[in-house]
Amino acid sequence: MSEQDQADLAVAPQGRARSRRGRALVERGVQAVLVGCAALSILTTFAIIAVLLEETRRFFTLPEVSLREFFLTSEWSPLLGSEKKFGIWPLVAGTMLVTAVAALVALPLGLITAIYLSEYAPPRLRSVLKPALEILAGIPTVVYGFFALTVITPALQKYVDSSIESYNALSAGLAIGIMTLPIVSSLSEDALRAVPRSLREGAYAVGATRLDVALRVVLPAALSGVVASYLLAIARAIGETMIVALAAGGLAQLTADPRQQVQTMTGYMVQIFLGDTAAGGVEYRSSYAVAAMLFAITMLVTLAGNRVLARFREAYD
Repeated sequence: MSEQDQADLAVAPQGRARSRRGRALVERGVQAVLVGCAALSILTTFAIIAVLLEETRRFFTLPEVSLREFFLTSEWSPLLGSEKKFGIWPLVAGTMLVTAVAALVALPLGLITAIYLSEYAPPRLRSVLKPALEILAGIPTVVYGFFALTVITPALQKYVDSSIESYNALSAGLAIGIMTLPIVSSLSEDALRAVPRSLREGAYAVGATRLDVALRVVLPAALSGVVASYLLAIARAIGETMIVALAAGGLAQLTADPRQQVQTMTGYMVQIFLGDTAAGGVEYRSSYAVAAMLFAITMLVTLAGNRVLARFREAYD
């Protein structure tokens, strides 16, 4: 062996060691970046919570407001001169009414669409229909708001009930249901298609029809994913802003009639931050109390959903 070959053999281990050290440095750098991103998201969440809690505390220290009035009365009129009322329940009722209408549209239609795409649609048709549905999720919400105001509401007044008000919870809920439909259909379809093929084949082997397999085998096996899509859609509907600001109206009233106009929590916050209220005033700070209430409702929905998911979660090897 020549002296040059011996020198190369001596240098090779050093090169491999430097390569390993370089890869280790890169991996540690990537890990540090990932940890930093995760920490930033957590810090941002806690910062938002801290701001909400602090501003809500300041709101309840004002002489015009009391916890008893906020939680135990049912009149919300913080912008009417000296007779300001701060009973949160009309805003909560308006939010829940619009969300209920949206859920009645998005949840069953989304699940039916997901079952068709997963169990019935040919691959070529599925490859066209699913992206077409997901386009609905990319339309700006302000477009949905104008659509509800200029198309859905006149159609309801003409073909359903002429007594429906120009601003109403029904048209806003229908628009939100259309907007959240892709969330339910896409996530539910992914959950249904994740069910092992062996379960389907076993059901077919004992004489089950395609409908039996879809409803009695595949759907129960994918129930946790379907429930997750429902919860995400409901949370999205609760937090929707522009559609309700444009189509639902601005009258905070305690009603269960979707033909009437209502004001949601997000709609009230839009009204405050786009209006002429003075920063630091009782009206301005009331929006933070409303936001804290909205955050609490969303958190309760999430916690309840986690318990449901844990109850129905299925694992396959």
